[in-house]
Amino acid sequence: MDPDLSLIIGLGLCGLSVPALLSAISDTRAPRGGGVSLLIGSALIAYAMMQSPTGYQLEDLPNVLKSVMNRYF
Repeated sequence: MDPDLSLIIGLGLCGLSVPALLSAISDTRAPRGGGVSLLIGSALIAYAMMQSPTGYQLEDLPNVLKSVMNRYF
């Protein structure tokens, strides 16, 4: 898998897991779904960081998103 794609998917999963975690905590339920998606997203981000030869900086994220969008859509 392309490191840029795994970074974008991982960031998306982590972003979507936050509302699920907050909803489960506020309803006093176990946050299983949100926790699993946060774990998978974090693993994808870690994979992207290890596979990228130059690494990623915060200011590189818009360019990475643009390149992934252009490549796959």
